[in-house]
Amino acid sequence: MRKLGYIRTSTDQQLNDRQRDQLQQECDLIFVEDGVSAVSRKRPVYEQVLNELKPGDVLVVSSLDRAFRSSLDALSELEKLHQRGIQFLSLSQHFDTTTPDGKFLFTLAAALATWEREILSKRTKEGLEAARRRGKKLGRPRKLNSEQIALARHKLETNFYSSITELAESFRVHEQTLIRALEE
Repeated sequence: MRKLGYIRTSTDQQLNDRQRDQLQQECDLIFVEDGVSAVSRKRPVYEQVLNELKPGDVLVVSSLDRAFRSSLDALSELEKLHQRGIQFLSLSQHFDTTTPDGKFLFTLAAALATWEREILSKRTKEGLEAARRRGKKLGRPRKLNSEQIALARHKLETNFYSSITELAESFRVHEQTLIRALEE
């Protein structure tokens, strides 16, 4: 029997240290998937873990929301694991999913995780909308400021650079970035 751990972070900026510390004590092998949303359809590392698991093995996660997209997904995946003779262990929620009580608690925990994710999403959207209403500029900062764009226009008009590519390189941006900035 092997214990295979699965770690997922939603963004590349999130640290997986807490999950890693928890799983290292329990697992024979740990798989890490960074920068993948819980609702993402493509989770290649998760698929790799599933392919590695053999009957008698255990899939280990720090908490349910690290592995499953929704309560329906959690129940469906748990059933598939059990059909293959694979156990599931969440270190945050200690329950035996092979018993009726354990499966009930698993279902409740999965529903709560789904609710929590949806509430967080709703609050984030509300916060972004409130910031927009107050005139806050959201999103990624521009690579080129207005002075740089004016300088780029001037250099193009005076044929200082023979191509957009050369001009973009001088500003250390991709040529499409420069083209979009010049078109605005």
